[in-house]
Amino acid sequence: MITCDPEAFLAYARDCAPDFGPATAKAAFLVAPDGFARAEQSAGDNRYMADADAFDAARACAQHRDLQRAMAAVLPTVCFPGDPRTPDALFPNNVFATVPGRLIVGRMRHPVRQREAARTDIRGFFTGTLGYAVHDLSGQPHPCELTGALVIDRARGLGFCGLSERCDPDGARLLHEAFGLRATLLFALAPGEYHANVVLAVLAGRAVLLCPDGFADAGAAAAIAQLYAPHAIWLSPAERAGFAGNAISLTAETAWMSAVAAAALAPAARNGLAQAGFGLQAVALDALESAGGSLRCCIAEIY
Repeated sequence: MITCDPEAFLAYARDCAPDFGPATAKAAFLVAPDGFARAEQSAGDNRYMADADAFDAARACAQHRDLQRAMAAVLPTVCFPGDPRTPDALFPNNVFATVPGRLIVGRMRHPVRQREAARTDIRGFFTGTLGYAVHDLSGQPHPCELTGALVIDRARGLGFCGLSERCDPDGARLLHEAFGLRATLLFALAPGEYHANVVLAVLAGRAVLLCPDGFADAGAAAAIAQLYAPHAIWLSPAERAGFAGNAISLTAETAWMSAVAAAALAPAARNGLAQAGFGLQAVALDALESAGGSLRCCIAEIY
């Protein structure tokens, strides 16, 4: 099922058991912020990106190494080098994603990001080292920025796709098919939002963080909250602006987000995470956040 009807999606998704696949990834990869700088094309539709003089390349690289070190303590984490010609490459989850045995390559909206999809080292790691097949969407005309646009409940095979300039309805259909999902809910993002994963996070298939002001349709947010009740955690505009919605579970027991995001969390959100069985792991990424994304954007999962 792929639908824009929140009630129809909810009726179907309620019967989907958590037997689709592992709720969290077996490994992950990052791309280093080499040549860290403002990407002017991307800044055109990313209101979270800072001005050029706020970019601190040395601090960004140091924080990125700290992120890999922290992640490597809980799952294998590979880091590929960056390239000054692709300053957004530190957010590889928009370009590369996986299902068991298959690498999915997305089609980016901006030419500066489309270059990333052609990387032979990342493709070769999956095809030559891991033996994965490739499902390549990068050459078709519809933008579909993978797990930036599409938030996935891997346990139940459900997708939540935010429509914007970075993922149109045809791109959403291609993602639904590429990931082999049972059901995907399509919803328009609020004006000014560019990716669903800034306003929505599904944590290990049993809890959800939602920023209602990031949805154009309140009904979509309400349906998602009902699906994960009682572990639906609503975030305020201030929490969203601090990237609290850009979170991920790397294990079944822990929610990961940036230190800025964790500091923005209200007591109600912290209590909600604890009641859902999640500890909180925070990593300082304020320099990286100048580029308009946060911790979840940095992580490409390997299933």
